[in-house]
Amino acid sequence: MSKKSTNTAQPLSATASLRELLDSLSKEQLRNQELLVSLGFALRSFTNLYRFLELVPVVASRLVSADGALLVPFHADGRIWRDQLQVIPVGESQELLRHVASFEPGKKLTFSSDPNQIIAMDHLVQNHLSTAGIFSTSIVSRGQSRGRLYVFNQKVPLIWSDFHSRHMQLLADLTGVAIENDLILQERRRHENVDRQLSIGAEIQSQLLPDSCPVIEGVDLAARCRPAFQVGGDYYDFMPTRPELMGRRRERGRWALVIGDVMGKGVPAGLLMTMLRGMLRAEVLSGLPPDRILHDLNQLALEDLSHSHRFVTLFYSDFDPRSRRLRFANAAHNPPLLWKAEQRTVSRLDAPGLLIGLQSEAEFGCGEIILEPGDVLLYYTDGVTEAPGLAGDRFNESRLIALLEECCLGGLEAKEILNQLFLRLDRFVGRDHQLEDDASMVVLKVSEALRLPSLR
Repeated sequence: MSKKSTNTAQPLSATASLRELLDSLSKEQLRNQELLVSLGFALRSFTNLYRFLELVPVVASRLVSADGALLVPFHADGRIWRDQLQVIPVGESQELLRHVASFEPGKKLTFSSDPNQIIAMDHLVQNHLSTAGIFSTSIVSRGQSRGRLYVFNQKVPLIWSDFHSRHMQLLADLTGVAIENDLILQERRRHENVDRQLSIGAEIQSQLLPDSCPVIEGVDLAARCRPAFQVGGDYYDFMPTRPELMGRRRERGRWALVIGDVMGKGVPAGLLMTMLRGMLRAEVLSGLPPDRILHDLNQLALEDLSHSHRFVTLFYSDFDPRSRRLRFANAAHNPPLLWKAEQRTVSRLDAPGLLIGLQSEAEFGCGEIILEPGDVLLYYTDGVTEAPGLAGDRFNESRLIALLEECCLGGLEAKEILNQLFLRLDRFVGRDHQLEDDASMVVLKVSEALRLPSLR
C-alpha cells in the first residue's frame, strides 16, 4: 500500500510543479505587458523627453530581469547626447557615464552613422562593466540612428531568449519614436518662431508702404503690392518734394512717384528695400532732377548692395500738377505703360540706365512728358509680367498692354483699373496658386475734366 501511495504522489508533484511554472510565466508575461503599457502611456502623456528617457533603463532591466541598463541617445546631428544619458543602478554606474560622455568619437557629427565607431562604443561599455552578460540594440527612427540601449548583469550570466529580444526591440522602437517626436516638436517651435519674425517683418514692411494714396490735384491714384512671401522686395512710394507744404498747396506741389524691386525674395530683399527707402526719401528733399537722384542713390547704396550680392531696379519720376509735367529716370526697371487718351494707344515710358548697385559711376538718362486729361500711367514690377499661368506660359507685357487698353477704353477710374488688372492676373495664375515673385502695380489717371487755364 505504501509503494502504491508513493507512486501516485509523484505525478501529483510533477503536475503541481508544472502549474507553478505556468503561473510564474503568466505572471511574468502580465508584468511585462504592464511595463510596456505604462511606457506607452508615458510616451503619449509626457511633454518632457527627459522624463520619458529616465524610464527606459528601468523598464529595460525589469523586462529581462537584468541588474542594470544604459541608454545612450544621439543628437539629430549624430553626436552623443551627453545631457540625456540614462543608467541604472545610478550610484554604481557614474564611472560608466563619465566614460561614455567623454568618448572622443562620440563628439563628432558623423558618429551615429559610422558602424565602426558604434562597435568601439560597445567595446568601451563591455570593458568598463566586465560583466558576465551584456546585450545591446540600436534605437532607429525613420532610417536614422537615434541611440543605443544596453542591458547587463554584473555577476551572473544574462539569460537571453527571442522573447527578450522582441521586448527589447519594442522598447527601443518606442524610445526612437519619443526622440523623433521631440525633434519634430523642436523643429515646429523653430518654424513658429521664424513665422512670428516673418509676420513682424511683414507688418513693418506693410507700414513702410503707403497705406493709402495721397491727394494730388488733377490726378486719381491707386496702388497695391502682393508679396509672394510674407516679406517681399517690391517697393512703391509717393513723396512730396516739399513736405513742409500743407493743405491745397501740398496737393498742388510736386510729388515724387517711385516703384522698385530688389532682386530676390523674402527677408533679405525686404531689408534692403527698407534701407533704399530711407536713402531715397532723403534724396527727394534735395529737389534734384530724377537722373541726379538715381545717380546719388546708386553712390550711397553701392557698398551695401555689393556686400549682399544683390541689385535693385528702380523707376523714379516726379509730377507737377500745375503743368502736368512728368519727369522720369529709370534704373533698369520695367518701363511704365502710358495710355494716351487722345490717340488711344499704349506706349512704354523709358530712359537709359543701369541697375542700382551694379557700377559706381553709372549714368542715368532723364525724360519728360506732358500728361493730358484722360491719360493713364501704369507702374508695375516684373512679378506681374513674369507670373506663370496654368498652361505654363507667362502673363507677359503684351497681355498687360491689352488689358490696360480694355480698361482705359471702358473709362474706368484708377482703382477700378487696378482691381481689374489684379483680377485678371489671379485668373491667369489660378486662385489656389502662389505667385513666384512679388507683384506690385500703381495706376495714375489724369482727370478727364481737367483743363489748364489759358495763359495771356
